[in-house]
Amino acid sequence: MRGSLLIHRRGVQRIRQLAISAIGSVKIKILLCCCIAFTLLALATRAASFMGWADHAVSLDRFSKPRKGYTILMNTWKRYDLLKQSISHYSSCGRLESIHIVWSEPNPPSDSLKEFLNHAAQLNSRGRQKIDLRFDINEEDSLNNRFKEIKDLKTDSVFSIDDDIIFPCSTVELAFDVWQSAPDAMVGFVPRIHWVDKSKGNGEHFIYGGWWSVWWTGTYSMVLSKAAFFHRKYLSLYTNEMPASIKEYVSRNRNCEDIAMSFLVANATGAPPIWVKVSR
Repeated sequence: MRGSLLIHRRGVQRIRQLAISAIGSVKIKILLCCCIAFTLLALATRAASFMGWADHAVSLDRFSKPRKGYTILMNTWKRYDLLKQSISHYSSCGRLESIHIVWSEPNPPSDSLKEFLNHAAQLNSRGRQKIDLRFDINEEDSLNNRFKEIKDLKTDSVFSIDDDIIFPCSTVELAFDVWQSAPDAMVGFVPRIHWVDKSKGNGEHFIYGGWWSVWWTGTYSMVLSKAAFFHRKYLSLYTNEMPASIKEYVSRNRNCEDIAMSFLVANATGAPPIWVKVSR
């Protein structure tokens, strides 16, 4: 009897030890999960603040409701024949909702130009709802103007395009479908690549490679905004949170605004761009 009681006590103690061990194991797992979550949060915060913008979570919450179709944001400069050709073409694309022309010339667009473009847009969009065509007039001549925030955009999707680039509507619609599958990404037709300039030694200088570098290496690290889809929230980020030093560089050198936007999107999302490879 005493022996069986002793065995019973030992069994109870063993169960207690196993229970304590199990509880300890659960606590360790919970602690590890918390540590991992904290680490990921810290990394995300660090990534977001890397280029000088960190507190944009609240501003992006305004863009939670999806909107159908896309808006063309077309940059132009004293190439009226090309502008007319582009507007006439793109206004026939099926899911286009509106067109915003970024105008940074010293003189406003003429009445005849506005009349022609509006007529062309409505003529080529027959059978669909009326396309809203607007000129976004800027007093300052700066390439930063092409990414100014537009408060009353009708769509979440923005197709940024230069006035001298024309893709078939079927190609644009394909890229739009790709963007819809990854709406936080930048989806475009013009890939580029950059890599660390090892000759500088400190890892803070990069080499920029054009199309032939992309072709030779078979890879890319950015797509240019001269022909790319992105979410309208990035116009807000560029306008309100892009470091002033970068904007000043763009204005002074009249270049690199497309690289700045590509890096902004990559920095905000931590994800790569998407290159839609098509034949024109």
